Amino acid sequence: MTAASTLYDLAIIGGGINGCGIARDAAGRGHKVLLLEQGDLAQATSSASTKLIHGGLRYLEHYEFSLVRKALIERETLLALAPHIIWPLRFVLPHRPHMRPVWMLRLGLFLYDHLGRRSLLPASWMLSKTDPVHALLANDKSACFEYSDAWVDDARLVILNAMDAKARGADILTRCQVTGIRPDAEHWQIDTVYKGQDTGFQAKAVVNASGPWADQNLFHAVQPSNRLRLVKGSHIVVRKWHDDPRCLILQNDDGRIVFVIPYEQDFCLIGTTDTDYQGDPAAVRISDDEIAYLCEAVSRQCAHPVTPEDIVWSYAGVRPLMDDGQDAAQETTRDYHLVKSGGAGQPALVSVIGGKITTYRVLAQDVMELVGADLHPSSIGDWTATAPLPGGDFAVDGFAALVAKACARYPALPPGLLTRLARHYGTCLFEILVDARTMDDLGACFGVDLTAREVDYLVTREWAQTAEDILWRRSKLGLHFSNRQVEQLTAYLQGRV
Repeated sequence: MTAASTLYDLAIIGGGINGCGIARDAAGRGHKVLLLEQGDLAQATSSASTKLIHGGLRYLEHYEFSLVRKALIERETLLALAPHIIWPLRFVLPHRPHMRPVWMLRLGLFLYDHLGRRSLLPASWMLSKTDPVHALLANDKSACFEYSDAWVDDARLVILNAMDAKARGADILTRCQVTGIRPDAEHWQIDTVYKGQDTGFQAKAVVNASGPWADQNLFHAVQPSNRLRLVKGSHIVVRKWHDDPRCLILQNDDGRIVFVIPYEQDFCLIGTTDTDYQGDPAAVRISDDEIAYLCEAVSRQCAHPVTPEDIVWSYAGVRPLMDDGQDAAQETTRDYHLVKSGGAGQPALVSVIGGKITTYRVLAQDVMELVGADLHPSSIGDWTATAPLPGGDFAVDGFAALVAKACARYPALPPGLLTRLARHYGTCLFEILVDARTMDDLGACFGVDLTAREVDYLVTREWAQTAEDILWRRSKLGLHFSNRQVEQLTAYLQGRV
């Protein structure tokens, strides 16, 4: 537990991917770091993404070559840092003659293959007419291209950065509401409500990484409006109707794209939308119009129609983008913008505007470069490109070997459980299982294969407090849980308090 009198080098407001990435980077440089999150880690935008580590093929049409190159380089870096939660995914792009000519797609994919460093992923190519993917398409005569990007468990990426930050000395406080910040001499005074009590902290510098809340009134007294544009993105999940492991990237008539991604073994994830949003980011929900839009986009281009009745889950998030004056929400830049005030004898405040989950790590490096002069000197420079995230200390192509090692060490435990634990926790699965020999050693099973041993780990190591934290952010097991099973898990968690 932190002490209110502690003077921190850096206080970070916001526990999404940017906030936790900055906390990890700063703590690894030897700075005293405090992260404050009003809810659960990754509770808002960072768990509502399309769950891709990608350069952004469509951004090439908006001439954002620098952003795409930066993201493509990061794609390779992140694949090596967390191979348990990030892995290669092949994408199939059907050609639609009335939208873009074949030569344009070939050129775009050539640039995509060569703009950034690519050593782990195969290049793009044109599929043959006999490829089984054609059976999934309404127009099975379409020319199709295939290229590489990567999948990510977005919420777990946030958690792993927070875990590593804590291991390096950072203090991470969740369910801690910041009620005010004000400069006082050379420091920031930060007022919070934590566990029902008013609490204050001090910091030499503050990073406002609160995502869609970054332009709220809390910061206006010390920094002018940052031209934040809130863009809503919504997704639906339906039961999978095919066995192809590839993702479809569908070009819609309005110029947007819609992904159809294999999801959690039994499902397909479909998204996203791009609409301007006004209102409380915490209250964002998918609309009937967005549901109809996604269903129609898939049904128009796929042989299998999707209807609202097929939806088993949906989610929506608010992207906090930099308002660059574009008319259409989908054309607004996904690059980040850092706004700094203070310095030269005044405490520094940096606000993070925009950004993609793919570029969070380089964003954190840029933040540290901005605030470095305001903190105590550090001899440690950029270090995060080569340090694996918790559980990721195995080769990119070593997942099968990790599962085999777990099966050999725990022969009486179900292989399916060990595979899931390896996918969620990587090598940290051995910290959960320790010396367990049978399922009985893991305690009560609440549903699927979620046991008390795993729940206890999530509470003590990963800041989980509620069934929602566990079932929808630490995992997606909520897709498989009944209401009764959720109630039993909730009762167990309440009994731990």
